[in-house]
Amino acid sequence: MNKTFKTIEEYIYSFPIETQEILLKIQNIIKELENNIEESISYGMPAFKLKKQPVIYFAAYQKHIGIYATPSAHNYFSSKLKDYKQGKGSVQFPLNNEIPYELIREIILFKLSEIK
Repeated sequence: MNKTFKTIEEYIYSFPIETQEILLKIQNIIKELENNIEESISYGMPAFKLKKQPVIYFAAYQKHIGIYATPSAHNYFSSKLKDYKQGKGSVQFPLNNEIPYELIREIILFKLSEIK
């Protein structure tokens, strides 16, 4: 996707409804866990920061949702993420499987505690 987005909502609503629902649920989890979260578009995807430090980024693709929570979170949750395709600071949750929202919540809480 080569489009430039100005807001997270604009980004989310550019996807099919099924993907929108997943992205909105992830966004809501983030907002529920931290009232003072800073939202923006960074690297072309939704970005969430606290005290100017990255908490989590996410992105939708044709076959998966990518979560980017920096290497420290991915290292800490390595055993829970072992069944998913990963990069140094990223993990892919396939759209044809159930999205592990509780695990995403745990990762966000870890990142928030790391920053605080």
